[in-house]
Amino acid sequence: MSTSTAVVIDNPRLLGVLCGPNDRNLAEISTLFSSPVRTRGNEIFLESENEELCLFFNRLLRRLTDIAGKDQVVNSRHIQSVYTALESGREEDEQVFEESVIHIPGGLCKVYPRGLRQAEYVQCMSSSDLVFSIGPAGTGKTYLTVAHALMELLTRRKRKIVITRPVVESGENLGFLPGDLTQKLGPYLRPLYDAMEDLIEPDLLARLQASGQIEVAPLAYMRGRSLKNCYIVLDEAQNTTVEQMKMFLTRLGEGSRAVVTGDLTQVDLPRPEYNGLADACKVLSSIDDIAFVHFDSGDVVRHPLVRKIVDAYKSRA
Repeated sequence: MSTSTAVVIDNPRLLGVLCGPNDRNLAEISTLFSSPVRTRGNEIFLESENEELCLFFNRLLRRLTDIAGKDQVVNSRHIQSVYTALESGREEDEQVFEESVIHIPGGLCKVYPRGLRQAEYVQCMSSSDLVFSIGPAGTGKTYLTVAHALMELLTRRKRKIVITRPVVESGENLGFLPGDLTQKLGPYLRPLYDAMEDLIEPDLLARLQASGQIEVAPLAYMRGRSLKNCYIVLDEAQNTTVEQMKMFLTRLGEGSRAVVTGDLTQVDLPRPEYNGLADACKVLSSIDDIAFVHFDSGDVVRHPLVRKIVDAYKSRA
């Protein structure tokens, strides 16, 4: 016969926030603990005979209650982040998570890392002027990069965000596509725009673009520029040539930060072995001021199937 442990939530509003729409949060916590999680009056309780699991549940609920009180919302990101931090069992890991929350002024939500590697990535972006983020799809590379860039821009630590990527599909020749430069490049940068639209209000995003505080440019247009006090994002860097990567990295001006993201398993170049991202990882790995963060399938935070798909293709290779 199972026993239960309960956490009392005296504030009805906080109780509703913790449970989530249609008790969605409780369902997720129940899945994480592999035990039923229900409400009874002003209590949230876990059915389990495992004493350690019950203590863990209490700690999780207390942390989530603190978040609900501060942010007025608790969602899957909060749950996964707090659960992972507590699961490590190390106080220093818990502190890394707490220090890695991204606060975007005027943003729609705070961004919580959903794994220790994500938390370390956020810390690297806060402390290093050049960061390489390498890993498979679904690990949060692009989303966290955009969130951190918006935070830096809207706290006025940086004067503008410059977003670029190689346009392999059209050989960098965008002239035949309709529209201005932003419209031509838009489809290639859709994942970054999706992240921005998830993080800030549409009218704020439109104002930042109209004022030039968010600039998009194909990689070929970066030559000859010196970018000062900017947050520069190079996405899909696995599709750069060695020459393009060197050109991009030498655009870094005073007060700027550059974040380079890519997936070495998705190279679209005619000669994949000569991509600029892999070359940069080898050439620059001994420079202490440059941070490298490597994600793997265990860090995937999309649909659970994505992790299995990544592993399946990796095993075949």
